[in-house]
Amino acid sequence: MSKNLKNVLVTGFALFSIFFGAGNLIFPPTLGFISGDKWLWTAFGFLLVCISLPLLGIVSVALVGGRTEDLTNKVGKSFGTILCSVIMLSIGPLFCIPRTGATTFELGVQPLFGNASPILVSIIYFSITFIFAVNETSVVDKIGAILTPFLLVSLFIIIFKGIITPLGSPVNTGLENAFSKGFTEGYQTMDALGSIIMAQMVVGDLILKGYKTRKDQINMTIKAGIVSAICLGTVYGGLLYIGATSSGIFPKDTARTGLLISITQGLLGDWSKIIFGGAISIACLTTSIGLTATAANYFSKLSKERVSYKSLVLAICVFSCFISNYGVETIIKLAVPVLVTAYPVVIVLIITSLLSKYINKREIYAGAVYGALIVSIFSSLSSIGIKISFVENIINKLPFASQGFSWVLPALIGAVIGAVIQGTENRVQSTEHR
Repeated sequence: MSKNLKNVLVTGFALFSIFFGAGNLIFPPTLGFISGDKWLWTAFGFLLVCISLPLLGIVSVALVGGRTEDLTNKVGKSFGTILCSVIMLSIGPLFCIPRTGATTFELGVQPLFGNASPILVSIIYFSITFIFAVNETSVVDKIGAILTPFLLVSLFIIIFKGIITPLGSPVNTGLENAFSKGFTEGYQTMDALGSIIMAQMVVGDLILKGYKTRKDQINMTIKAGIVSAICLGTVYGGLLYIGATSSGIFPKDTARTGLLISITQGLLGDWSKIIFGGAISIACLTTSIGLTATAANYFSKLSKERVSYKSLVLAICVFSCFISNYGVETIIKLAVPVLVTAYPVVIVLIITSLLSKYINKREIYAGAVYGALIVSIFSSLSSIGIKISFVENIINKLPFASQGFSWVLPALIGAVIGAVIQGTENRVQSTEHR
Protein backbone atom coordinates (compact mmCIF):
# COMPACT_ATOMS: atom_id res chain seq x y z
CA MET A 1 0.00 0.00 0.00
CA SER A 2 1.43 3.39 -1.00
CA LYS A 3 2.03 6.11 1.57
CA ASN A 4 -0.60 8.39 -0.02
CA LEU A 5 -3.26 5.66 -0.08
CA LYS A 6 -2.54 4.78 3.55
CA ASN A 7 -2.84 8.44 4.60
CA VAL A 8 -6.08 8.81 2.60
CA LEU A 9 -7.60 5.84 4.42
CA VAL A 10 -6.32 6.92 7.85
CA THR A 11 -7.54 10.50 7.37
CA GLY A 12 -10.82 9.27 5.88
CA PHE A 13 -11.57 7.07 8.89
CA ALA A 14 -10.52 9.92 11.18
CA LEU A 15 -13.04 12.21 9.45
CA PHE A 16 -15.67 9.51 9.83
CA SER A 17 -14.92 9.29 13.56
CA ILE A 18 -15.17 13.08 13.93
CA PHE A 19 -18.59 13.28 12.26
CA PHE A 20 -19.98 9.96 13.47
CA GLY A 21 -21.48 10.56 16.90
CA ALA A 22 -23.44 7.88 18.73
CA GLY A 23 -25.98 10.54 19.71
CA ASN A 24 -26.63 11.20 16.01
CA LEU A 25 -27.97 7.68 15.48
CA ILE A 26 -31.40 8.68 16.78
CA PHE A 27 -32.10 11.00 13.82
CA PRO A 28 -31.96 8.80 10.64
CA PRO A 29 -34.44 6.10 11.82
CA THR A 30 -36.94 8.76 12.88
CA LEU A 31 -36.58 10.59 9.56
CA GLY A 32 -37.20 7.37 7.66
CA PHE A 33 -40.13 6.60 9.95
CA ILE A 34 -41.92 9.91 9.31
CA SER A 35 -41.02 9.87 5.58
CA GLY A 36 -42.25 6.40 4.72
CA ASP A 37 -42.26 5.90 0.95
CA LYS A 38 -40.61 9.32 0.47
CA TRP A 39 -37.53 8.23 2.42
CA LEU A 40 -35.17 8.60 -0.57
CA TRP A 41 -35.93 12.32 -0.89
CA THR A 42 -35.52 12.78 2.84
CA ALA A 43 -32.26 10.82 2.76
CA PHE A 44 -30.94 13.07 -0.02
CA GLY A 45 -31.56 16.22 2.05
CA PHE A 46 -30.22 14.68 5.26
CA LEU A 47 -27.06 13.28 3.70
CA LEU A 48 -26.38 16.58 1.93
CA VAL A 49 -26.19 18.31 5.32
CA CYS A 50 -24.50 15.48 7.23
CA ILE A 51 -21.93 14.45 4.63
CA SER A 52 -21.42 17.03 1.87
CA LEU A 53 -21.52 20.21 3.97
CA PRO A 54 -19.09 19.04 6.70
CA LEU A 55 -16.57 17.88 4.09
CA LEU A 56 -16.96 21.11 2.13
CA GLY A 57 -16.50 22.95 5.43
CA ILE A 58 -13.11 21.32 5.96
CA VAL A 59 -12.09 21.93 2.34
CA SER A 60 -13.15 25.61 2.59
CA VAL A 61 -10.97 26.11 5.69
CA ALA A 62 -8.06 24.45 3.89
CA LEU A 63 -8.62 26.74 0.91
CA VAL A 64 -8.47 29.97 2.92
CA GLY A 65 -5.42 29.12 5.02
CA GLY A 66 -6.03 26.11 7.26
CA ARG A 67 -7.25 27.90 10.40
CA THR A 68 -10.86 28.38 11.54
CA GLU A 69 -10.17 32.09 12.01
CA ASP A 70 -9.15 32.37 8.34
CA LEU A 71 -12.73 31.45 7.45
CA THR A 72 -14.81 33.24 10.09
CA ASN A 73 -12.71 36.43 10.17
CA LYS A 74 -13.55 37.09 6.52
CA VAL A 75 -16.67 38.81 7.82
CA GLY A 76 -14.86 40.48 10.72
CA LYS A 77 -12.77 39.49 13.72
CA SER A 78 -15.50 40.16 16.30
CA PHE A 79 -18.07 38.36 14.17
CA GLY A 80 -15.69 35.40 13.83
CA THR A 81 -15.20 35.18 17.60
CA ILE A 82 -18.94 35.33 18.25
CA LEU A 83 -19.74 32.71 15.59
CA CYS A 84 -17.05 30.30 16.82
CA SER A 85 -18.24 30.75 20.41
CA VAL A 86 -21.87 30.03 19.44
CA ILE A 87 -20.79 26.94 17.53
CA MET A 88 -18.62 25.72 20.40
CA LEU A 89 -21.47 26.24 22.88
CA SER A 90 -23.84 24.36 20.55
CA ILE A 91 -21.61 21.32 20.01
CA GLY A 92 -20.62 21.59 23.68
CA PRO A 93 -22.58 22.27 26.87
CA LEU A 94 -25.78 23.69 25.37
CA PHE A 95 -26.90 20.74 23.27
CA CYS A 96 -24.49 18.00 22.15
CA ILE A 97 -22.90 17.11 25.48
CA PRO A 98 -26.21 17.03 27.43
CA ARG A 99 -27.76 15.02 24.58
CA THR A 100 -25.13 12.30 24.98
CA GLY A 101 -26.12 11.97 28.64
CA ALA A 102 -29.84 11.90 27.86
CA THR A 103 -29.29 9.37 25.06
CA THR A 104 -27.28 7.14 27.38
CA PHE A 105 -30.11 7.12 29.90
CA GLU A 106 -32.91 6.53 27.38
CA LEU A 107 -31.11 3.94 25.21
CA GLY A 108 -28.68 2.28 27.60
CA VAL A 109 -30.05 2.48 31.14
CA GLN A 110 -33.82 2.86 31.08
CA PRO A 111 -34.53 -0.23 28.88
CA LEU A 112 -32.63 -2.39 31.40
CA PHE A 113 -33.53 -0.60 34.64
CA GLY A 114 -36.97 0.89 34.20
CA ASN A 115 -37.03 2.54 37.64
CA ALA A 116 -33.60 4.13 37.37
CA SER A 117 -33.39 7.78 38.39
CA PRO A 118 -32.36 10.03 35.46
CA ILE A 119 -30.86 12.52 37.92
CA LEU A 120 -28.65 9.89 39.56
CA VAL A 121 -27.61 8.45 36.20
CA SER A 122 -26.69 11.90 34.85
CA ILE A 123 -24.66 12.70 37.98
CA ILE A 124 -22.69 9.44 37.59
CA TYR A 125 -22.32 9.97 33.82
CA PHE A 126 -20.98 13.52 34.07
CA SER A 127 -18.79 12.66 37.05
CA ILE A 128 -17.04 10.11 34.84
CA THR A 129 -16.85 12.72 32.06
CA PHE A 130 -15.26 15.16 34.49
CA ILE A 131 -12.68 12.67 35.79
CA PHE A 132 -11.48 11.75 32.30
CA ALA A 133 -11.67 15.24 30.76
CA VAL A 134 -10.00 17.11 33.63
CA ASN A 135 -7.01 14.78 33.55
CA GLU A 136 -6.86 14.77 29.73
CA THR A 137 -6.14 11.05 29.86
CA SER A 138 -5.66 8.92 26.75
CA VAL A 139 -7.52 5.96 28.27
CA VAL A 140 -10.79 7.10 26.75
CA ASP A 141 -9.17 7.23 23.29
CA LYS A 142 -8.13 3.61 23.68
CA ILE A 143 -11.65 2.66 24.77
CA GLY A 144 -13.08 4.52 21.78
CA ALA A 145 -10.64 2.83 19.41
CA ILE A 146 -11.99 -0.55 20.52
CA LEU A 147 -15.63 0.45 20.92
CA THR A 148 -16.25 2.38 17.70
CA PRO A 149 -15.48 -0.62 15.45
CA PHE A 150 -17.72 -2.78 17.68
CA LEU A 151 -20.56 -0.26 17.41
CA LEU A 152 -20.09 -0.08 13.64
CA VAL A 153 -20.23 -3.88 13.32
CA SER A 154 -23.45 -3.86 15.39
CA LEU A 155 -24.94 -1.19 13.14
CA PHE A 156 -24.02 -3.04 9.96
CA ILE A 157 -25.64 -6.20 11.36
CA ILE A 158 -28.83 -4.25 12.12
CA ILE A 159 -28.83 -2.59 8.69
CA PHE A 160 -28.11 -5.87 6.87
CA LYS A 161 -30.88 -7.64 8.80
CA GLY A 162 -33.25 -4.74 8.19
CA ILE A 163 -32.66 -4.92 4.44
CA ILE A 164 -32.79 -8.73 4.10
CA THR A 165 -35.76 -9.27 6.43
CA PRO A 166 -37.39 -5.85 6.93
CA LEU A 167 -39.96 -5.27 9.65
CA GLY A 168 -42.41 -4.01 7.02
CA SER A 169 -42.68 -1.84 3.93
CA PRO A 170 -42.50 1.95 3.64
CA VAL A 171 -45.99 3.48 3.60
CA ASN A 172 -47.39 6.87 2.62
CA THR A 173 -47.13 9.02 5.75
CA GLY A 174 -48.40 12.21 4.12
CA LEU A 175 -45.12 14.04 4.59
CA GLU A 176 -44.70 17.13 2.39
CA ASN A 177 -41.41 18.72 1.37
CA ALA A 178 -39.46 15.54 2.16
CA PHE A 179 -36.14 16.96 0.90
CA SER A 180 -36.31 20.11 3.06
CA LYS A 181 -37.42 18.03 6.06
CA GLY A 182 -34.32 15.88 5.71
CA PHE A 183 -32.12 18.94 5.12
CA THR A 184 -33.30 20.87 8.19
CA GLU A 185 -33.38 17.74 10.40
CA GLY A 186 -29.73 17.29 9.45
CA TYR A 187 -29.02 20.54 11.32
CA GLN A 188 -29.45 18.58 14.56
CA THR A 189 -26.32 16.50 13.95
CA MET A 190 -24.38 19.83 14.02
CA ASP A 191 -21.70 18.24 11.83
CA ALA A 192 -21.41 21.18 9.43
CA LEU A 193 -21.07 23.58 12.37
CA GLY A 194 -18.39 21.43 13.96
CA SER A 195 -16.54 20.95 10.68
CA ILE A 196 -15.19 24.51 10.55
CA ILE A 197 -13.89 24.08 14.12
CA MET A 198 -12.39 20.61 13.55
CA ALA A 199 -10.93 21.54 10.13
CA GLN A 200 -7.91 23.15 11.76
CA MET A 201 -7.05 19.86 13.44
CA VAL A 202 -7.46 17.88 10.20
CA VAL A 203 -5.29 20.28 8.17
CA GLY A 204 -2.70 20.33 10.98
CA ASP A 205 -2.55 16.53 10.91
CA LEU A 206 -1.98 16.55 7.14
CA ILE A 207 0.87 19.04 7.57
CA LEU A 208 2.49 16.71 10.12
CA LYS A 209 2.17 13.90 7.57
CA GLY A 210 4.24 15.94 5.13
CA TYR A 211 1.60 17.64 2.99
CA LYS A 212 2.90 21.20 3.15
CA THR A 213 1.27 22.84 0.13
CA ARG A 214 -2.35 23.97 0.13
CA LYS A 215 -2.95 22.05 -3.11
CA ASP A 216 -1.80 18.76 -1.52
CA GLN A 217 -3.87 19.41 1.62
CA ILE A 218 -7.02 20.06 -0.39
CA ASN A 219 -6.37 17.04 -2.62
CA MET A 220 -5.90 14.74 0.39
CA THR A 221 -8.94 16.18 2.15
CA ILE A 222 -11.16 15.51 -0.87
CA LYS A 223 -9.92 11.92 -1.25
CA ALA A 224 -10.22 11.23 2.48
CA GLY A 225 -13.66 12.85 2.35
CA ILE A 226 -14.81 10.29 -0.21
CA VAL A 227 -13.78 7.48 2.19
CA SER A 228 -15.61 9.17 5.05
CA ALA A 229 -18.68 9.84 2.88
CA ILE A 230 -18.98 6.16 1.92
CA CYS A 231 -18.94 5.10 5.58
CA LEU A 232 -21.33 7.82 6.74
CA GLY A 233 -23.66 7.29 3.78
CA THR A 234 -23.87 3.56 4.46
CA VAL A 235 -24.67 4.02 8.16
CA TYR A 236 -27.06 6.97 7.87
CA GLY A 237 -28.71 5.76 4.65
CA GLY A 238 -29.19 2.26 6.04
CA LEU A 239 -30.75 3.55 9.27
CA LEU A 240 -33.05 5.82 7.27
CA TYR A 241 -34.24 2.90 5.21
CA ILE A 242 -34.96 0.59 8.14
CA GLY A 243 -36.81 3.48 9.78
CA ALA A 244 -38.92 3.80 6.63
CA THR A 245 -39.76 0.07 6.70
CA SER A 246 -41.24 0.55 10.18
CA SER A 247 -43.41 3.53 9.14
CA GLY A 248 -46.58 1.43 9.10
CA ILE A 249 -45.84 -0.53 12.28
CA PHE A 250 -45.24 1.76 15.26
CA PRO A 251 -47.43 4.63 16.55
CA LYS A 252 -46.79 7.99 14.86
CA ASP A 253 -45.89 9.68 18.15
CA THR A 254 -43.10 7.19 19.00
CA ALA A 255 -40.11 9.05 20.47
CA ARG A 256 -36.75 8.92 18.69
CA THR A 257 -34.98 6.78 21.27
CA GLY A 258 -38.03 4.55 21.70
CA LEU A 259 -38.19 3.98 17.95
CA LEU A 260 -34.53 2.94 17.74
CA ILE A 261 -35.01 0.52 20.64
CA SER A 262 -38.16 -0.96 19.06
CA ILE A 263 -36.49 -1.39 15.66
CA THR A 264 -33.37 -3.11 17.05
CA GLN A 265 -35.46 -5.39 19.26
CA GLY A 266 -37.75 -6.21 16.34
CA LEU A 267 -34.79 -7.14 14.14
CA LEU A 268 -32.44 -8.81 16.63
CA GLY A 269 -34.53 -9.67 19.67
CA ASP A 270 -34.47 -8.55 23.31
CA TRP A 271 -30.76 -9.27 23.76
CA SER A 272 -29.97 -6.35 21.43
CA LYS A 273 -30.93 -3.77 24.04
CA ILE A 274 -28.10 -5.03 26.27
CA ILE A 275 -25.29 -5.13 23.68
CA PHE A 276 -26.42 -2.31 21.36
CA GLY A 277 -27.61 -0.06 24.18
CA GLY A 278 -24.39 -0.62 26.10
CA ALA A 279 -22.21 0.12 23.07
CA ILE A 280 -24.09 3.35 22.31
CA SER A 281 -23.85 4.42 25.95
CA ILE A 282 -20.07 4.03 26.14
CA ALA A 283 -19.68 5.64 22.69
CA CYS A 284 -21.75 8.59 23.94
CA LEU A 285 -19.46 8.84 26.96
CA THR A 286 -16.32 9.02 24.79
CA THR A 287 -18.02 11.75 22.72
CA SER A 288 -18.96 13.63 25.89
CA ILE A 289 -15.40 13.53 27.21
CA GLY A 290 -13.92 14.65 23.88
CA LEU A 291 -16.36 17.54 23.44
CA THR A 292 -15.95 18.66 27.06
CA ALA A 293 -12.17 18.81 26.68
CA THR A 294 -12.46 20.62 23.33
CA ALA A 295 -14.92 23.23 24.64
CA ALA A 296 -12.92 23.83 27.83
CA ASN A 297 -9.70 24.29 25.85
CA TYR A 298 -11.38 26.72 23.46
CA PHE A 299 -12.93 28.97 26.12
CA SER A 300 -9.81 28.87 28.28
CA LYS A 301 -7.74 30.15 25.33
CA LEU A 302 -10.46 32.69 24.47
CA SER A 303 -10.15 34.09 28.00
CA LYS A 304 -6.34 34.14 27.58
CA GLU A 305 -6.06 31.57 30.37
CA ARG A 306 -7.81 33.86 32.88
CA VAL A 307 -10.33 31.06 33.35
CA SER A 308 -8.56 27.76 33.92
CA TYR A 309 -9.17 24.63 31.86
CA LYS A 310 -10.14 22.62 34.97
CA SER A 311 -12.68 25.24 36.10
CA LEU A 312 -14.29 25.19 32.67
CA VAL A 313 -14.43 21.39 32.60
CA LEU A 314 -16.26 21.47 35.94
CA ALA A 315 -18.66 24.19 34.78
CA ILE A 316 -19.43 22.36 31.52
CA CYS A 317 -20.08 19.06 33.32
CA VAL A 318 -22.38 20.65 35.93
CA PHE A 319 -24.35 22.60 33.32
CA SER A 320 -24.61 19.60 30.97
CA CYS A 321 -25.75 17.39 33.84
CA PHE A 322 -28.60 19.83 34.53
CA ILE A 323 -29.68 20.15 30.89
CA SER A 324 -29.50 16.39 30.20
CA ASN A 325 -32.36 15.75 32.63
CA TYR A 326 -34.76 17.48 30.26
CA GLY A 327 -34.52 14.44 27.97
CA VAL A 328 -33.54 13.95 24.34
CA GLU A 329 -36.74 15.30 22.76
CA THR A 330 -36.67 18.54 24.79
CA ILE A 331 -32.97 19.14 24.11
CA ILE A 332 -33.63 18.71 20.37
CA LYS A 333 -36.45 21.28 20.54
CA LEU A 334 -34.27 23.70 22.52
CA ALA A 335 -31.60 23.48 19.83
CA VAL A 336 -33.90 24.46 16.94
CA PRO A 337 -33.76 28.30 17.29
CA VAL A 338 -29.96 28.35 17.55
CA LEU A 339 -29.47 25.95 14.64
CA VAL A 340 -31.98 27.76 12.42
CA THR A 341 -29.96 30.94 13.02
CA ALA A 342 -26.44 29.52 12.75
CA TYR A 343 -26.70 26.99 9.93
CA PRO A 344 -27.55 29.38 7.04
CA VAL A 345 -24.65 31.61 8.14
CA VAL A 346 -22.18 28.69 8.14
CA ILE A 347 -23.51 27.39 4.81
CA VAL A 348 -23.04 30.82 3.21
CA LEU A 349 -19.53 31.10 4.70
CA ILE A 350 -18.57 27.69 3.33
CA ILE A 351 -19.95 28.38 -0.16
CA THR A 352 -18.39 31.84 -0.47
CA SER A 353 -15.04 30.53 0.78
CA LEU A 354 -15.10 27.79 -1.85
CA LEU A 355 -15.39 30.67 -4.32
CA SER A 356 -12.57 32.63 -2.65
CA LYS A 357 -10.67 32.61 -5.96
CA TYR A 358 -13.30 35.02 -7.27
CA ILE A 359 -14.25 36.77 -4.02
CA ASN A 360 -11.39 38.77 -2.52
CA LYS A 361 -13.12 41.49 -0.52
CA ARG A 362 -14.61 41.39 2.97
CA GLU A 363 -17.67 43.41 1.90
CA ILE A 364 -18.99 40.57 -0.28
CA TYR A 365 -18.55 37.94 2.45
CA ALA A 366 -20.15 40.25 5.02
CA GLY A 367 -23.06 41.16 2.75
CA ALA A 368 -23.89 37.53 1.97
CA VAL A 369 -23.57 36.41 5.60
CA TYR A 370 -25.59 39.28 7.07
CA GLY A 371 -28.26 38.86 4.38
CA ALA A 372 -28.74 35.24 5.43
CA LEU A 373 -28.44 36.10 9.13
CA ILE A 374 -31.24 38.70 9.09
CA VAL A 375 -33.74 36.22 7.65
CA SER A 376 -32.55 33.32 9.80
CA ILE A 377 -33.01 35.39 12.98
CA PHE A 378 -36.66 36.01 12.13
CA SER A 379 -37.09 32.32 11.21
CA SER A 380 -35.58 31.46 14.58
CA LEU A 381 -38.01 33.75 16.40
CA SER A 382 -40.87 32.18 14.46
CA SER A 383 -39.74 28.70 15.57
CA ILE A 384 -40.33 29.68 19.21
CA GLY A 385 -43.68 31.33 18.52
CA ILE A 386 -42.54 34.96 18.25
CA LYS A 387 -44.00 36.13 14.94
CA ILE A 388 -43.92 39.62 13.43
CA SER A 389 -46.73 39.56 10.87
CA PHE A 390 -45.42 41.92 8.18
CA VAL A 391 -41.93 40.35 8.33
CA GLU A 392 -43.44 36.86 8.17
CA ASN A 393 -45.45 37.83 5.09
CA ILE A 394 -42.31 39.10 3.33
CA ILE A 395 -40.26 36.03 4.23
CA ASN A 396 -43.03 33.65 3.14
CA LYS A 397 -43.05 35.27 -0.32
CA LEU A 398 -39.32 34.74 -0.83
CA PRO A 399 -38.17 32.03 -3.27
CA PHE A 400 -37.73 28.58 -1.67
CA ALA A 401 -39.44 29.78 1.56
CA SER A 402 -41.87 26.84 1.54
CA GLN A 403 -38.87 24.48 1.41
CA GLY A 404 -37.17 26.20 4.36
CA PHE A 405 -34.55 28.10 2.34
CA SER A 406 -35.89 31.65 2.56
CA TRP A 407 -32.35 32.89 3.36
CA VAL A 408 -30.95 32.09 -0.10
CA LEU A 409 -32.13 35.21 -1.98
CA PRO A 410 -31.27 37.65 0.87
CA ALA A 411 -27.76 36.15 0.95
CA LEU A 412 -27.38 36.75 -2.79
CA ILE A 413 -28.74 40.29 -2.48
CA GLY A 414 -26.36 40.94 0.42
CA ALA A 415 -23.42 39.74 -1.68
CA VAL A 416 -24.43 42.07 -4.53
CA ILE A 417 -24.75 45.01 -2.12
CA GLY A 418 -21.31 44.15 -0.73
CA ALA A 419 -19.87 44.10 -4.26
CA VAL A 420 -21.44 47.51 -5.00
CA ILE A 421 -20.02 48.97 -1.77
CA GLN A 422 -16.62 47.51 -2.63
CA GLY A 423 -16.79 49.00 -6.14
CA THR A 424 -17.80 52.41 -4.78
CA GLU A 425 -14.91 52.40 -2.28
CA ASN A 426 -12.46 51.43 -5.03
CA ARG A 427 -13.65 54.30 -7.22
CA VAL A 428 -13.39 56.78 -4.33
CA GLN A 429 -9.85 55.61 -3.53
CA SER A 430 -8.90 55.80 -7.20
CA THR A 431 -10.20 59.40 -7.39
CA GLU A 432 -8.28 60.39 -4.24
CA HIS A 433 -5.03 59.02 -5.66
CA ARG A 434 -5.30 61.14 -8.81
